[in-house]
Amino acid sequence: MIARRLRLRRSRDFERVRRRGRTVADRLLVLSVAPNGLEHNRYGFAVGKRVGKAVRRNKVKRWLREAVRRFHPELEQGYDIVFVARGALAEPSVTYHEVAAQVESLLRRVGLWRATEERSAGAGEQSE
Repeated sequence: MIARRLRLRRSRDFERVRRRGRTVADRLLVLSVAPNGLEHNRYGFAVGKRVGKAVRRNKVKRWLREAVRRFHPELEQGYDIVFVARGALAEPSVTYHEVAAQVESLLRRVGLWRATEERSAGAGEQSE
């Protein structure tokens, strides 16, 4: 579970990140990032009804939280990060590993990844 201090909870925080932050998108997710002036990152997750019924939406949120929990130590700190799930996540063929790979890819694209290449290469071998 992600600690309470690392979560975005207010809608105005989500809105600020979406309006003023840098946004990148892929097939399954949209990622928005904005500096927060703190010494740690805060994360928010938005999973709408396009993703499916409550069971599927909750599963997707659990997947996103787990991916962020795993990657948090490898990231630059001091940012608010919002993940928005796209409708493509409703497909039953989408797996946790695809979601985690896309989370990592988006975090790298916005420049938040600070992991050494040796560590990330080892992590890739384990997930295959």
